[in-house]
Amino acid sequence: MSYSFLRESKLYIVYSGDKYRIYTSSAISLDQTFAEDSYSVKTLHDQSKMFEGSSITKANPAEFSFDVPLTIEKDESIIIDLACDLVATAEADIEHQQLKSFDIYIQTGSSTFKLEGAVITGATFDFVPENQFQIRLEGQGKKLTRAGDESYSIPGSAQSESATRTPLIVYPVITADSLDMSSIISCNLQLQNEISWTPYQTINDAFNVTDSSNAMFPSTYTVNSRVLSGEIRQYQNDNNVAQFDDFSTNTNLTLKAVEVGKASNATPFLQANINPCMYTARMGMEEVYAQSYDFRSLDNDALDDIITEYENKY
Repeated sequence: MSYSFLRESKLYIVYSGDKYRIYTSSAISLDQTFAEDSYSVKTLHDQSKMFEGSSITKANPAEFSFDVPLTIEKDESIIIDLACDLVATAEADIEHQQLKSFDIYIQTGSSTFKLEGAVITGATFDFVPENQFQIRLEGQGKKLTRAGDESYSIPGSAQSESATRTPLIVYPVITADSLDMSSIISCNLQLQNEISWTPYQTINDAFNVTDSSNAMFPSTYTVNSRVLSGEIRQYQNDNNVAQFDDFSTNTNLTLKAVEVGKASNATPFLQANINPCMYTARMGMEEVYAQSYDFRSLDNDALDDIITEYENKY
């Protein structure tokens, strides 16, 4: 008897005919559930039925999440690309922006699982020097299946990998117009894609469902909005105490991830320029007084236009 262990999992992404081996932390989650519709089984002649019947004809969108540590070699550049970019699709002569869709394969010691039609709905960068720099991803997909056993041949042209994988630890360097952004505790940058799946249940198809092999699965979605936001936490000191109740609706915010050991004016590993940006400041009464800046981009640019320093490998 063979079991599948999370620590054995290997994650692959297939996009546009290319196959990428993505090295993740152990925080991998992948699942899909079926939707149940209940109905009354009571009749005029039999009122004693106390339980409701069940009908299952469709699946909910699949959910996934995983963390990708970023390295100096940047073999994981495809993840940044998939999280940031939009693609235009022509529909009735109207341009619609869609997220880049890809397939996820997770291979264990006994099985290979496939999630088709995956899109990233959330991506978070943490600019903290305590841990390796990484991007945390979450998203949804159309259909999760078991593609085969561990010998299953994942499709796509395998992309080359660097001979080494060098972990990267960074610290944040932040400027916001004339604000003093020293004494930073932590900083994060989050991209949220709000999507809604197009209704896909029909009466005719529902009658034909007999089991999971011919159940109805989601197929298309709409991007409702994109929000780029984050939080900066800062120790309160004599230089910034007057800013604890500040706000702005037109700020030029620059976030830099500089490799630990390098000077603050060194070329950053990653840099994001958010202009214009709004923020509100609030004080935190902790053992050492702190203050937080909650910010949000006021521009609809894709994140790849906002990230001005990160040279993709591919």
